[in-house]
Amino acid sequence: MAIKQLTMISGFALLALILLAAGPVPSANSAPGSTVLGRVKFEGTVPKPVPINMAADPTCAKQHETRATSEDFVPGVNGTLENVVVFISDGLGNRNFDVPTEPVRVEQKGCMYKPHVLAVRANQPLELVNSDSTVHNIHPIPANNREWNKSETPGLHVEETFAREEIAIPVKCNIHPWMRGYIAVFKHPFFSVTGKDGSFDLKGLPPGEYTISAWHEKLGTLTQRVTVTAGETKSIDFVFKNHGG
Repeated sequence: MAIKQLTMISGFALLALILLAAGPVPSANSAPGSTVLGRVKFEGTVPKPVPINMAADPTCAKQHETRATSEDFVPGVNGTLENVVVFISDGLGNRNFDVPTEPVRVEQKGCMYKPHVLAVRANQPLELVNSDSTVHNIHPIPANNREWNKSETPGLHVEETFAREEIAIPVKCNIHPWMRGYIAVFKHPFFSVTGKDGSFDLKGLPPGEYTISAWHEKLGTLTQRVTVTAGETKSIDFVFKNHGG
């Protein structure tokens, strides 16, 4: 009996050594993440910036060396386009993703919303900051979330959240009617807002087939279908065009 037990122990020890040498067994969900990246471009005549009259509140006007202009159409460099939200709009199924606890910041500065377009996860904290010396309010007007209206005295910080996905929520200031912006809310982490170079980068995607959408407040939405394999990086571009309006 002692010899039999010793043989069994030796067998288990040998198996353990083999497994240790082979390394960890990969799980079904350990496939390397995929990436879709690219740029958002614009073709056609660039609309002229619309001047903003801030004379109703001199504390706003004096913060701008030149007259402020609207941000509903901001061309980037080399024919690209800013303030476009690029995101996965279909293909993720019922997957769940952890919600970040780090807040996303929107600042009221120079009597403008900074950034003009931002994206946040559903239930992620949204930090609202008044960096001006005048009173503001921030008033999102959602279609699929709770509407709220927060008055903010100079220096005040307020936190809010949106519970459900929505692309995109218009935001206004009831005190300064020229103040406009948008907040896009997502139930997943695969989104990007273009900056001056028009680029976007959707990292860590599970392998699969997806619809990728690009949304602009004036030009609407473009979509593309993309298939990515494990660890693949695929490059695509979106091109918005001026239709003469």
